[in-house]
Amino acid sequence: MTAPTPHPAGSVPARPRIVVVGFGPVAARFVDELRPAAAAGALELTVVGEEELPAYNRVLVADLGVGRTTLAAMALADPEELEADGVRVLTGTRAVRVDRSRRTVRLADGTGLAYDRLVLATGARAVVPNLTGLNPDPLHPVLPPGVTALRDAHDAARLASAVRGRRRIVVLGGGVLGLEAALAASEEGATVTVVHHGSHPLGRAIDAAGGATLAAALRRRGVRVAGNARSTGLETGPDGAFRALLLEDGSAVDADLLVLACGARPRTELAEGAGLAVGPGVLVDEGLRALHTEHVFAVGDCAQPGERAPSGLIAPGWQQADWLAARFRSEFLGEAAPAPLGPERAPVILLKARGVNLAVAGEVGVEPWDTFSPENAPAASGPPPLQVSLWSDPEHGAYVKMATRAGVLVGFVALGMPRAAAELTLLFESGAELPADRSVILRLDGPEAALAGGPSASAAPDPEAMLCRCAGVSRGRVQEAVGTGCSTVEEVSRRTRAGTGCGGCRDGVRELIEEHFAAAAA
Repeated sequence: MTAPTPHPAGSVPARPRIVVVGFGPVAARFVDELRPAAAAGALELTVVGEEELPAYNRVLVADLGVGRTTLAAMALADPEELEADGVRVLTGTRAVRVDRSRRTVRLADGTGLAYDRLVLATGARAVVPNLTGLNPDPLHPVLPPGVTALRDAHDAARLASAVRGRRRIVVLGGGVLGLEAALAASEEGATVTVVHHGSHPLGRAIDAAGGATLAAALRRRGVRVAGNARSTGLETGPDGAFRALLLEDGSAVDADLLVLACGARPRTELAEGAGLAVGPGVLVDEGLRALHTEHVFAVGDCAQPGERAPSGLIAPGWQQADWLAARFRSEFLGEAAPAPLGPERAPVILLKARGVNLAVAGEVGVEPWDTFSPENAPAASGPPPLQVSLWSDPEHGAYVKMATRAGVLVGFVALGMPRAAAELTLLFESGAELPADRSVILRLDGPEAALAGGPSASAAPDPEAMLCRCAGVSRGRVQEAVGTGCSTVEEVSRRTRAGTGCGGCRDGVRELIEEHFAAAAA
């Protein structure tokens, strides 16, 4: 296929050609936002996905691997519906080169796609550690039998096979993804060991006391935890399949499946080949435009706005997708220009597992008695000192830490206290002050609050309060959807997008549905 001639620089084409490379959750959101314009014939929209499958929610790959969801439930796009609306969908297709001078994307089959605007949504790939017996090509990793990451549906299938057979699984990495997979696999009957480098799981996000309480909670749920363990290599059998993970102290963890949960690295090779500036991700300006070019943009895991490396979280990627689509509608369709894209909010890290509920965010490294040290004394100028309140019940796996400046919550850990976690998340994201009596937060998980039936300290939960942080859906928006006929979580998700990200809000959505129909029945 010969690429059409690019439109002259500075001109606004009658039907702008927008090409999206990557078809993950962020690309699906971007395409969805421009879909009405494509259906109206106002622009040409093409999306190129390397996987054979259309976009699905990768955040739930571990749930898919343990049989708690299905690919159909994870789907974020229907190619037939998109094609009916004028969107060209190319799955199982790899983009190999970007020719910026000709504004063309070259595909692996030798054909080309001309563009007026190119959006890179190439995402990230799993980090494969450099271990003896495990050193594949970092750009196109081929893992030996018995070794998998947790990035796509094929990885989920390998995990599912081990879980169904109640095999031995070792998870390498103490991050959220690895811990959720470990807890779910253990509950489904597999024998699971988590191996991580630091002194406690989630070492980069949680403080030492909270991490120790978390490790104890994991063990109570049947997950073995090997901390301060540095892996050095793999032991394989005659068939080349994985047999054991070798550690620096000379010991080995025997298993049938090794799950790599060592983080993810932005996919920037296409941008690098096009001569674009990259750091950890594709460097973009405040308008998500790649530096030193006019027609190329990047969103999601592969994009790096400013000096901060990509977070790998779905909510910021969706926010970028919404904003960039609004920018293009303003540029090409005459709609009002969107407000400037604000800075990415400090993330709230959630660990969602049956029996282990954790939320952590912000500044949590300071200990209570550190606040009385000379280094933390009030200064004539500058921010007020941190103040820390802490409550711990290791026997029952409960731990709450709250860090404030001038009463405003700037960091917290809430483990084994789900209602406190929900309230602290709201306070943290709104920049609100904590109650002067900090025990009010703790009492949310007490028997009195359970009898009252409400997770919030306030008598009437605010309809504007964010229920689904990934998709930016308020409590009131979900209540409105339920009031107009949505009776299941899936129906609410289709109407509002709530619950289509990490899944942490699905219980909250379900509660609102139950409250509505209980009131209607009464």
